Amino acid sequence: MTVLVTGGAGYIGSALVRVLHERGADIRLLDDFSLSSPRNLMDAPNLEFVRGDIRDADTVAAAMDGVETVIHLAAITGAEQSHDMRERVHDVNTRGTETVLDAAETADVDRFVFASSCNVYGETYADDLTEADEPAPRNPYAESKLAGEATCAEAELDGVSLRLGTNFGWSPGIRFNLVVNDFVFRALADEPLTVYGDGTNWRPFMHVQDTARTLVDAITWDPGVYNVAHDNYQIETVAGTVESVVDRPVETDYLRDRDPGPSYHVDCSRAREQGFETEYSLEAGIRDLVDRFGRFGEPRTPLAEQ
Repeated sequence: MTVLVTGGAGYIGSALVRVLHERGADIRLLDDFSLSSPRNLMDAPNLEFVRGDIRDADTVAAAMDGVETVIHLAAITGAEQSHDMRERVHDVNTRGTETVLDAAETADVDRFVFASSCNVYGETYADDLTEADEPAPRNPYAESKLAGEATCAEAELDGVSLRLGTNFGWSPGIRFNLVVNDFVFRALADEPLTVYGDGTNWRPFMHVQDTARTLVDAITWDPGVYNVAHDNYQIETVAGTVESVVDRPVETDYLRDRDPGPSYHVDCSRAREQGFETEYSLEAGIRDLVDRFGRFGEPRTPLAEQ
């Protein structure tokens, strides 16, 4: 199987290419490094790389040649930051997805897996949201993901849209602007954790390695939209779990006058019917990050004494 991964040098993509390699796929990667870095691929398995923009129809068409499956990750991410660049987000995320899907249809691609987001649900404060519940996106990023789902559903190919929970955990292209990763780094550096609001808002979370495996598994799922996350946690619980795992006092600053952002609690039963499962709990993913980052501030043996 030949798989084209758009945005494959990013946080999720740098984990995904390794899973595809383990599964025996031939990998073609399309990225322009505008939101990622070549260093994320330094230890990547053998793959074919195409440098280019997903909005460039000719580049995308060339990358699509001979491809059987597409996993579409390329996008501007960051829900809150997207308010400051609405036009660019819709240009890259919405128009870019349309360009990739058009090329996939022309190339008679068999399967298309689209990385959407649970952020499309907005500030519902409802429990156990399913794919049948009405989305209410509150930011351009979520709007663009919902538009991508619609384009995928209308395309003449078998498309799967995965509404991903908030990712966390280690990958070669790790992002530190995601809440769990940020909390762990701050705790190890003896910096206070910052929680907007009172910390009671809910989010679904999913380890990036589980996300990578699920994106590959979803190639064989029935077409449609699926919620995928390990579990739902309140932000105050995430902060408490980080403190427990690092096993040291951690200061948490609650900025109660700041908007905490959306709150949503999703149900993943539909995906589980397709065989969806995860390996990393929140605690296990945090512990792995702690092991990888090391413990800042602990005494180190001088090189001369080693």
